[in-house]
Amino acid sequence: MLLGVVPFGLIYGVLAVNAGMPAWLACAMSAIVFGGASQMILTQLWSAGTPALIIAFTVAMVNLRHALYSATIAPSLAPLPRRWKALVAYLLTDEAFAAMTRRLGDTGPRARYRHWFYFGAGIALWSSWQLSTLAGVLVGAQVPRDWPLDFFLPLTFIAIIVPNLKHRAQVAAALVATALAVACYTMPHKLGIMVAALGGIAAGMLLLERNRRGGQHATAAPDSKEHAA
Repeated sequence: MLLGVVPFGLIYGVLAVNAGMPAWLACAMSAIVFGGASQMILTQLWSAGTPALIIAFTVAMVNLRHALYSATIAPSLAPLPRRWKALVAYLLTDEAFAAMTRRLGDTGPRARYRHWFYFGAGIALWSSWQLSTLAGVLVGAQVPRDWPLDFFLPLTFIAIIVPNLKHRAQVAAALVATALAVACYTMPHKLGIMVAALGGIAAGMLLLERNRRGGQHATAAPDSKEHAA
């Protein structure tokens, strides 16, 4: 995972500089936001002159998935002091969550020290991200502005998302979000991103609810037949 973070951080650093963002701000964003997807989108919105309120709302939408990650690991952090919870929350990313979930089932003495494993995974990814961002910022001025580096963003997420589309609700969410992103591409301030995200979530949730109700009816039908007999 560390090897995968490096090119992503490099691309972000180059894009930030080419978008006209000061070098110190690009590096500060990596330290404060610490989220590759949201930083990439923030950079695109910055270059388009999007108002700050819309930028903040869009980044918050992109990062909502971290609430689900937090809910998953929260029970294992419950006995820890607040400073540890805050530290692990800050270091939580997609890759760190993937590493942390391996320790959720630990029992006995291992469970008492798993927060150190969380910290180790998180700080390793954090350090790699900061260094790769800095390297991208330093070489960004030498990269021609007409290179379509921002095209790596959708390619990266296609590679992440497609292997995880295992259920019909997930496929529906991806297809609806894709269609809305294309249809709403011309909306001002890139508001089409938020429309596509909300539409994809709605489609996935509707299909999940439909499947759930269908499952309830399927289990209720045999019972009613037995009572009739």
